[in-house]
Amino acid sequence: MSAPATSAAPFLTTWFGILDSDDADRILDLISDDFSFSILFSTGGEVGTDFHGGRAAMEGYLAQREVGTRTHHLLTASTVGRDELYLGEVRRSGVPEATFVASARLDDQGRVRRLLIGRSPAVLFA
Repeated sequence: MSAPATSAAPFLTTWFGILDSDDADRILDLISDDFSFSILFSTGGEVGTDFHGGRAAMEGYLAQREVGTRTHHLLTASTVGRDELYLGEVRRSGVPEATFVASARLDDQGRVRRLLIGRSPAVLFA
């Protein structure tokens, strides 16, 4: 992952770094007991897939991912209190493929309670 040495969204920077690793299941250690998420995933066209739910749904999402071909790259980020926002670019084998935005709300222990991600190739920020 090519993120700056210091990030305005340290949790999400870590999250995407782990997601891009060979052991993406480690992100399950970063979620709270009452975790819920939605990832709206578009590869273009009229149709998108909404992966959503709790821990079990995240395990299912991780199981279906292509490993080792897509990476997440920080464009800009911010943090306000326990909320982080992250604008990034997905690259396939180093080539920009899509833009995504992620938002996370953390609990008092620094684990993610709520995660919302939207991804689309329709608008590239590069």
